[in-house]
Amino acid sequence: MEGFVLIPVIIIGLIIVFFIFFRIVQVNEYERAVLLKFGKYEKLLNPGWHIIFPIIQRAMKIDMRIRTIDVPPQEVITRDNVTITVDAVVYFNIFDAKLALLAAENFFKASALISQTVLRDVVGEYYLDVILSERDEIANKLRDIIDKATDPWGVKVTAVELKQVILPESMKRVMAAEAEAEREKRSKIIHAQGELESSKVLTQAAQELSATPVAIQLRFMQTLTEIAEEKSTIVVFPMPEKLMNSVYQLGNKKETS
Repeated sequence: MEGFVLIPVIIIGLIIVFFIFFRIVQVNEYERAVLLKFGKYEKLLNPGWHIIFPIIQRAMKIDMRIRTIDVPPQEVITRDNVTITVDAVVYFNIFDAKLALLAAENFFKASALISQTVLRDVVGEYYLDVILSERDEIANKLRDIIDKATDPWGVKVTAVELKQVILPESMKRVMAAEAEAEREKRSKIIHAQGELESSKVLTQAAQELSATPVAIQLRFMQTLTEIAEEKSTIVVFPMPEKLMNSVYQLGNKKETS
């Protein structure tokens, strides 16, 4: 009977000894663990359960998923000396857990600071009009530069997006006036083009009517019909020039006689 009593005690004692000298580390699917032995890098631990010796070994987990850095608004002076405020968001992930742990004290903070610096430097190389119209091109350039700078830390920058470009109020008013002047210019050009096309059509119509005098009379009758439909009290009746000359000459003959 005493042997059966000692068995659970021995099992419990072994479990206690196991948890004193050993520890189970669970690495999730989206993580990698860097195993240090006596403070030195030993190996990477893949997803799953791993048994380590707490006294001499230490496992540090690194999240491998996509993360974001919200770059705070930065005041930038553009190439044409306009002060604007720009902010951005940076998407990145860890591609080498060993470098992320050993090469940088805090890879997230280091990546955030380098993103702010690069944002100010790159945007300041462009004119304001280019910044407003070529945001994708600027974002791609930012991504390449930041990715190259963070590569030694095991950080892969996948995308950079410019969120807002905030202009000073005075510049907004100037741009609004410029846009209004541009719209007025286009309106005048379109009106002038319409007048030119209209004059060409009228010239062609005049040539057709002059070749056929009867057509003029038909057009005249059509115009009178349109006036009659409007029930106007005043009717303008144009007289042929030759007829008016004949009447004028007849009146002169009567006066001389």
